[in-house]
Amino acid sequence: MTEKSSYRTILRSSSIMGAASIFNILAGIVKMKAAAVLLGPAGVGLVGLFQNLVQTAATVGALGFGSVGTRQVAAAHADGDKTSVVRVRRALFWGSLALSIFSTLIFWSSSGLIATHLLHAPELDQDVAWLALAVGLTIAAGSQGALLTGMRQIGDVARVQLLSSLAGAALGILALWLWGSNGILALVLVAPLSAFLAGHLYVSRLGRVEAPKTRFGALAREWQSMARLGVAFMLSGLVTMGGHLAVRSLVQQELGAGALGQFQAAWSIGMMYLGFVLGAMGTDYYPRLAAIIKDHQSATRLVNEQTEVALLLCGPVLLAMLALAPYVIRLLYSAEFLPAVEILRWQLLGDILKVMSWPLGFVLLAAGAGKTFIVTETTGIGVFVAATWVLLPLMDISATGVSFLALYLCYLPMVWWLARRRIGFRWSAVVTRQALMLLAVAGSVAGSARISETLAMAVGLVAALLIGVYAFARLEQMAELGGSVRRLARISRRIFGNG
Repeated sequence: MTEKSSYRTILRSSSIMGAASIFNILAGIVKMKAAAVLLGPAGVGLVGLFQNLVQTAATVGALGFGSVGTRQVAAAHADGDKTSVVRVRRALFWGSLALSIFSTLIFWSSSGLIATHLLHAPELDQDVAWLALAVGLTIAAGSQGALLTGMRQIGDVARVQLLSSLAGAALGILALWLWGSNGILALVLVAPLSAFLAGHLYVSRLGRVEAPKTRFGALAREWQSMARLGVAFMLSGLVTMGGHLAVRSLVQQELGAGALGQFQAAWSIGMMYLGFVLGAMGTDYYPRLAAIIKDHQSATRLVNEQTEVALLLCGPVLLAMLALAPYVIRLLYSAEFLPAVEILRWQLLGDILKVMSWPLGFVLLAAGAGKTFIVTETTGIGVFVAATWVLLPLMDISATGVSFLALYLCYLPMVWWLARRRIGFRWSAVVTRQALMLLAVAGSVAGSARISETLAMAVGLVAALLIGVYAFARLEQMAELGGSVRRLARISRRIFGNG
């Protein structure tokens, strides 16, 4: 694949996933607004706590089969071996089904212990028991997504996300409108249910591949291979989700349910706007990287290409978010959530480092470096939790944002060094220059907010516009797009004096 076609592939996947993410974001905005108005900060905090609990349990129960399944399916699909593809598909299906049922039963039987000792709220034991269904459905939906992603069905992955987000938002809001705070449980449950049903629809359309019947011994060997690497991914995922749960518990214990709602508001916004880029990484970039990871030169080029595209796509949005943070919080939530502005701005600065580190983290996933991946994830989340614990008494709720930035200040150098050791990776001069420029401008906008919100808005929006024009011109130049896009890009390059 040539450099131009590789950039076009990245842009195509990003545009497809980005379009789906726009609808996801709009659905999420409406859902968050409804939750904020109907429940207030304390209710929003409880929703986040339940969602985090489900994700943590599903991460443990899935044994990493989702991440490993994507890798295995992508490798078999790239080799063109239909027998191997069928074997991996069958192993992924039956293994995930068993794990889903087992995890549901374990979580349900442990609901009382979880409510009492983990959430410190014994009165929530019945609600926690119902969350067992969400755990099982999340595991099942994850295996469906792994199959579609490994088969490079990017359009179907986007459709699944679109359908599930719209259905989840509509049914969740209806539950809150009908039952108020009693609808929180339904709001949490309908999301994985919608994802599972949409995933089942599109997986069934893949059709059956004619291949010899897979013997149980072959399935067992596939499960063993998945579990060996999957346990490492599961442990790293558990550490990450457990760390987030620990931070939420610290905030709730130290500052109360209202502060937890502030944290959840900022966290949701940060996860939402980055979704269109990070989602494309998991859907297209990861399987492509897994297929070429042994070719170090090609892998290095692909990591740099993905990093540059991610920075160009995220940069203008990130700067606009920094500039308009108070207005974004008011729009998506309410005036009660304005303390979340400070958290959000710190998180946005950390997001620049996050965007740079994610393509490097996938190098470890694609190479199957399970133990190393555990170490990096554990170290990063350990910094996040420890910094939150130390800073909460000193900085109040804004400590969570500072801790998020500290996480990636630690994590990015680690994964860069490990990628350099594994594939001889170096950032290209273009990526380095763009990253430093974005960091400098974002820091200036955040600093301006300390003086005046009006000044921050003016500086941030002008910077977002200029960098957006530059990004548009650069993306067209890299991918050699045609038609009206090329004509507009030429105008953009003239603005910067390089046309």
